Amino acid sequence: MRFTKPRLTPSFAPLIVLAIALSGCDPVINVAGANFPSWLFCAICGALITAILRPVFVATGIEPFLWPLPLVYPCLMILIGCIMWLIFFNRL
Repeated sequence: MRFTKPRLTPSFAPLIVLAIALSGCDPVINVAGANFPSWLFCAICGALITAILRPVFVATGIEPFLWPLPLVYPCLMILIGCIMWLIFFNRL
């Protein structure tokens, strides 16, 4: 008879509890009486600035060199969103 070791599956329950607990530590922006999380502000700014930069890349002729475009523009949006977070909401 063959004995196999039981598989240890990772438990995601502590990670979920940690994510829920830390979501209350998020800075909040008050816009016209409604509270919005600051990460949403940073994501929207990243998307808008990326949308503004695309015509600049096309006009200057840089876009043909950005070859996986479906990868480049989302990464640029995330980068700009993270920079916005560091500029406006860094508490260090």
